[in-house]
Amino acid sequence: MTEQPRRSYDLLLENIEADLRSGAISLGDQLPGERTLAETYGISRASVREGIRILDAMGVLRSSSGSGPKSGAIIVSEPSAGLSSALRLHMASSRLPVADIVQTRVLLETWAAATAAGLPPSDAKDAALARAAALLEAMDAPGIEREAFHLLDAAFHVELTSLAGNAVIETMMASMSGAISGYVKNAVDGMEDWTEVMLELQAQHHGIYEAVAAGRGDDAARLLREHIEWFYARIPAGTADGASEASEA
Repeated sequence: MTEQPRRSYDLLLENIEADLRSGAISLGDQLPGERTLAETYGISRASVREGIRILDAMGVLRSSSGSGPKSGAIIVSEPSAGLSSALRLHMASSRLPVADIVQTRVLLETWAAATAAGLPPSDAKDAALARAAALLEAMDAPGIEREAFHLLDAAFHVELTSLAGNAVIETMMASMSGAISGYVKNAVDGMEDWTEVMLELQAQHHGIYEAVAAGRGDDAARLLREHIEWFYARIPAGTADGASEASEA
């Protein structure tokens, strides 16, 4: 296997990683300007700009032009944004089939629901359940538009996943939710029987929520699996590449 040539901006990425690990830089810190970074790491300013763009796309920093304390490159941490972008691109290239994304959702969400249901009461759990309940109420609003329902639905699933208290699982779930957002929106827009589908989804959401809130982990996991598979089985064929496989997930 031919070894890939080392890119000059890799040095910048490696040093940013090392500085984050050591605590030399932390969230909210502003990176030095291009000239200083280029001189510090012995690379061109063009390579610095390329590295900054990559870190921005990965959700590691946010860059902005202009002057002042909020300009330049600021260290942030938005891992789901970067992962969502990568997943969307690989799904578009058909390297990551929608059916596999659906199956991964089932694995993550059923584990998270069972785990969350088994956790003892706490202020954090009560707060997350309250946010999930508020999302349910918003989805139940009479005359809600399809797009609004879809966005609330996605937020509800991410909120339930967060109850398990696993930051990596929550990030992965948020990433997948963002990655398939366009695919699901197209599917929802193409459903002629959307009103009936929405009513069923509302009922399923309430059942899942009640099982988690009541501590019935096995029921919550089962209901989530049935819910996800039920919805994808109703996506019209041809909505996007992989739609036919999604119904088999």
